[in-house]
Amino acid sequence: MEYVQSFRDLEVYKLSRQLALEIFGFTKSFPKGEMFSLIDQIRRSSRSVGAQIAEAWAKRRYEKHFISKLTDADGEQQETQHWLETSLDCNYLSSEQVELLLERYDSVGRMLNSMMSKSHMFCSKL
Repeated sequence: MEYVQSFRDLEVYKLSRQLALEIFGFTKSFPKGEMFSLIDQIRRSSRSVGAQIAEAWAKRRYEKHFISKLTDADGEQQETQHWLETSLDCNYLSSEQVELLLERYDSVGRMLNSMMSKSHMFCSKL
């Protein structure tokens, strides 16, 4: 593994930011009545994935804290998947849109789990 210099270099961070941006764009077309419920929830959870990854990076001096923050990031990506499925149930997004987003969030989850299982590689480089 080539050592990265910043959380910004992590592919999982880049993907999580891209997904959050896409979700922001999609939710612009949601009904205004969802502004303080579904829109707020899905935007918040999607943005939190990258924020949790950044925080994990800052805490990598302590391996258990690093893993804990990555676990939080994984929880946020799974919450986002729930809100995507809710958006589909409400007919705000198409099944094709949701399927593609869910596949990419599954990829985020796999990357996070890989980082957790190999946490020593990230935490020993300080």
